[in-house]
Amino acid sequence: MTQEPLLVEGSGDDIDQKLSRCRSILLEMKSAVVAFSAGVDSTFLLALAVDVLGGNRVLAAIGVSPSLPQRELTAARELADRFGIELTEIATGELDNPEYAANPAQRCYFCKRDLFSRLSALAQERGLGVVLSGANADDTGDFRPGMQAGTELGVRSPLLEAELTKADIRELSRLMGLPTWDKPAMACLASRVPYGETITSERLARIERAEQAIRDMGFRQVRVRDHGDVARIEIPADDLARLVGMRTEAVVRLKGCGYTFVSMDLEGFRSGSFNEILSRSGDSPPERGGNAT
Repeated sequence: MTQEPLLVEGSGDDIDQKLSRCRSILLEMKSAVVAFSAGVDSTFLLALAVDVLGGNRVLAAIGVSPSLPQRELTAARELADRFGIELTEIATGELDNPEYAANPAQRCYFCKRDLFSRLSALAQERGLGVVLSGANADDTGDFRPGMQAGTELGVRSPLLEAELTKADIRELSRLMGLPTWDKPAMACLASRVPYGETITSERLARIERAEQAIRDMGFRQVRVRDHGDVARIEIPADDLARLVGMRTEAVVRLKGCGYTFVSMDLEGFRSGSFNEILSRSGDSPPERGGNAT
């Protein structure tokens, strides 16, 4: 190592210990491909990996498909430039897999299997030691089948291994001056489609347009759940009254995206809301890991 460690003065002893453990884990890996999405976790992981291993031993890679919003790809490019790190854009083929397109509860498994397989091949091609995921300690608390695919393919999750939680990562990101420290949670666009309903590139494009339309109205945290002709808007409960006051504009915008009916979920935004259906039906499979919805 030739560069000084990133400064995180002001963090608590517990977080410091976790951070030190994460640094040690990364140092043992020698070199890595970071599965990068420009989200809170993968941005922190990439910054830390570059700091510990050096930019010449770390490659950022992002899977590009219709399920990735264009704004997130743009953000990934900007962050890679900020870190002075190479970003490889990998075209993924999950939509070509009928098992994924059918949108079962295990959808994330098929997506992550496709992505991590490609990143593992990339790591081998570039002579890099391991593929890293940004999964954290909180990711064991929800239904996330994508982590199973990572385990099967030898993907490592240093943040999870060091027991860093989402709150820890946000605080450390803030102290490190990372612009993503307060970025709203994000997940792939396919997570807006109810389980069992077919995922298509056209449907994903409509969801992306609809969510951007609501963001353009001044709402940071948005999900537009796609129920065919019906758009169900999820925003934080504190923002519901404001959206009601702007309902005419919201209806016009989302009908312009192709929806016939526009609704608002009075329970407000919650990550993984479609998983509530699995819990009620008792159909939740045992595996956990993947992307929040």
